[in-house]
Amino acid sequence: MLKEFKKFALKGNVIDLAVGVIIGTAFGKIVSSLVSDIIMPLIGVLLGGIDFSNLALTLKKATATNPAVTLNYGLFINSVIDFLIIAFVIFVVIKQLNKLEKKEKAKPIKPTENILLLREIRNSLKK
Repeated sequence: MLKEFKKFALKGNVIDLAVGVIIGTAFGKIVSSLVSDIIMPLIGVLLGGIDFSNLALTLKKATATNPAVTLNYGLFINSVIDFLIIAFVIFVVIKQLNKLEKKEKAKPIKPTENILLLREIRNSLKK
């Protein structure tokens, strides 16, 4: 069982997946910063100085012992924009990878010298 696990864990696909998750996590942080620190303030200025991160609907007012219960829809808007940017970037990357893959498949493979020689031998033997 240990050998099977080692074989599975060291497969290229698992390592590629791990690298993808790590890079994706770092990319997510960059996009979140882009949205919350650059895009949302610009949108807020365009809409009259609204700070989306502070937009909330108070469901229950704060008391001396309990904090207020709020629905933070501004933070939700930030998260939706984060998602849309990440999804768009992933779409563009996948589209480019597919385009490169199609070009690779479209190129005819030139046979090596050994293959050409073997074909000549085969053809002469047929004659």
